Amino acid sequence: MAQATPEETVPPELDNEKALDQRLQTLQDNKQSWAALPLAEKIAMAKRLLENSAKVARRQVMSAARAKSIPLDSPLVGEEWLGGPTIVIRNLRLLIETLEELESSGAPSTDDFTIKTTPEGQTIVKVFPASHWDKLLFTGFTAEVWMEDEVRPDNLTENMAGFYRDPDPVGKVALVLGAGNVASIGTLDVVYKLFAEGQVCILKMNPVNDYLGPFIEAAFAEFIDRGFVQMAYGGVDVGAYLCSHDLVEEIHITGSDRTHDAIVYGVGEEGQARKERDEPRTNKRITSELGNVSPVIIVPGKWSDSDLRFHAENLASQIANNGGFNCNAARVIITHEGWDQRQDFLGHLRSVLAEIAPRDAYYPGASERFEKFVQYGDKAESFGLHDEDHLPWTVLFDIDPEDTSHICFTTEAFCGVKCETALPASDTAEFLRRAAEFCNENIWGTLSASIIVAPKTASTFSEEVEEAIATLRYGSIVINHWPALSYGLGVTTWGAFPGHTYQDIQSGIGVVHNTHLFDSPQKSVVRGPFRVFPKPAWFVTNKNTHRIGEQLTRFEENPSFLRFVRVVKEAVKG
Repeated sequence: MAQATPEETVPPELDNEKALDQRLQTLQDNKQSWAALPLAEKIAMAKRLLENSAKVARRQVMSAARAKSIPLDSPLVGEEWLGGPTIVIRNLRLLIETLEELESSGAPSTDDFTIKTTPEGQTIVKVFPASHWDKLLFTGFTAEVWMEDEVRPDNLTENMAGFYRDPDPVGKVALVLGAGNVASIGTLDVVYKLFAEGQVCILKMNPVNDYLGPFIEAAFAEFIDRGFVQMAYGGVDVGAYLCSHDLVEEIHITGSDRTHDAIVYGVGEEGQARKERDEPRTNKRITSELGNVSPVIIVPGKWSDSDLRFHAENLASQIANNGGFNCNAARVIITHEGWDQRQDFLGHLRSVLAEIAPRDAYYPGASERFEKFVQYGDKAESFGLHDEDHLPWTVLFDIDPEDTSHICFTTEAFCGVKCETALPASDTAEFLRRAAEFCNENIWGTLSASIIVAPKTASTFSEEVEEAIATLRYGSIVINHWPALSYGLGVTTWGAFPGHTYQDIQSGIGVVHNTHLFDSPQKSVVRGPFRVFPKPAWFVTNKNTHRIGEQLTRFEENPSFLRFVRVVKEAVKG
């Protein structure tokens, strides 16, 4: 399989049990070799993986665009660059830097970190920007990783790169169940298992995007040849066979909580009974990222008309990107009932959504999920074409916040649907407290959330804004922008807020990405300017995202001044 030539949208043949058994045995035979492999050799392999990922990048992007019915000259092709090769290559480059620090000094470097503690004693590590390139490409953006209670400034390095502190590491075989929506997810999940946890992997492709398999095989060719990575294709039966296989020791899943429960407890009445008794069918460690009903808190303030338009595009992009088939898509807009610009803002949102062309509803079950939400009647407003292949962008406005069992608060739509709810509050300070509490107590999931707040308001209510950030129980919190930034930066973590159990799994257990290899992160916080220029590449209203994405991918492969200029040249055209 390692010598496969990437083809355009041609899925590989499905696997039988004998082939799967052989691949798992190959991993078992080589797991200890990988665990004990000298770090210098791991680094060399990671560099070749980066190079190979860059080589197949354009063909992979074009294949994904065809599969999602995106015209090859459309700016929307940029989504496949940014959600695929750009993020993979950036993540690998930053991970290699960490591994090289480990090799040279025996521990990750903390020299570029700014470390502080909250009044309650929680350790916060500022990880971004870490280079002049970061400052130039993301002017005004910062990112922090907040740690669990046991981590202090004086023991931070003792809570990093735990696998590499073990003098006699034990190899394991991990099954990675790939996601079907975003191209980078499966690859980066495997990268994390390999390099952060020291485990060899079999990546089971999701049938929705198994056309990516040959490109992933080409990138991981050396790993496959040496028995450190294997691939699997097929449907639910293949996934179930691998999950229960004796040679699989750990499982990582990006998918739904329902799939997670089926793996842990089984299906049907028996599975539900097992869950109620908390009697798992397996004792394997299972990590996961399982989606979210992502909230966006709109802090009231005095906004200009261009501010209103910018953030209408911001929120529209968060639901329209990838057709709405993202776990971090904005699902619940939380406004202040008394904000005098609330209706103006919502009017701008309507206008922007009406301008965005419909997308192919490629993800299975989209129509059924859509109908489940829009049956809530007069609250739903739709924008755009609705036919056999397309679903309109849809917002359920003015949902009663007291109706905490409403489907919009309890269920991830996973299509182009979001809702808006308005909280009563006597002033901005009370609104921030109520909004954070509402998110924590009434909205399903803990993966990601965002807060949009104008500079003057942020300054006037700085303590309340910081309290809301500290209070929110989400794995990623992004200020003024889409939480996908936390997914893409690499130096931040991506995963649910800690504390979930198999019985109450919600957004999952564990993190990925995390290129500094923090062992006990709690959450990541990304802060960005209220407005940015040029228009962000991830805005669906950007007219040049396809060219920005390709140039940014080449920059991340090997940063240089010339490549930076090429990115900027395309960015100002957006």
